[in-house]
Amino acid sequence: MASDDAPDFEVPIGLFEDLEDLKAQVAALTTQLNALTDAVGEGEEGGEVVPDEQAAKDDATHEDEWQFPPFILLLDPPEYDDELRALVEWVEGVLVPGYLAEPSADARWCHLWFEHPVAIARLHALWLAWQEQTDPASCGYTGPSIWHRDHLDPCLLQLRGSSGPFAGCTKGEHQVDHRMPGTVPSAWRMGES
Repeated sequence: MASDDAPDFEVPIGLFEDLEDLKAQVAALTTQLNALTDAVGEGEEGGEVVPDEQAAKDDATHEDEWQFPPFILLLDPPEYDDELRALVEWVEGVLVPGYLAEPSADARWCHLWFEHPVAIARLHALWLAWQEQTDPASCGYTGPSIWHRDHLDPCLLQLRGSSGPFAGCTKGEHQVDHRMPGTVPSAWRMGES
């Protein structure tokens, strides 16, 4: 098609991003379908399956299935400690040096972020998304872009905002429970006095 045969309209850039997202999803689904088809085909080739053999195959299948990571705040030691240790390595090794500029009143950060449960929960979710979105086998080449747009930017806005978990922390002061309300006097009790 010659350049003068090109249509005379502009295609929105977002359309190209959506198309790339769809391509990545189709590729991932195709891979999953092929794996499932191969698994079914292997079962048919062996002929009739004895019940004990079927149970062994089912157990092996369950072991090979993807294990979804649990919500970090629901873990108990030592699983919580192991997951937090890995999260600290990622935050301090990737996120802080690569994405966090100098803290300010508009973009707060607490160097003791791991003492803020809300920050731990949000950063753990961000880290899990990073692990998935940076895997070209499952997300294609658009995964990192999607991670930035859909995960990193919203997470940092929530964490570093003026009402986020670091709202009471400054360079010289750290407050873990700064968002917890104190005892609020009751209007009912004031009337009883």
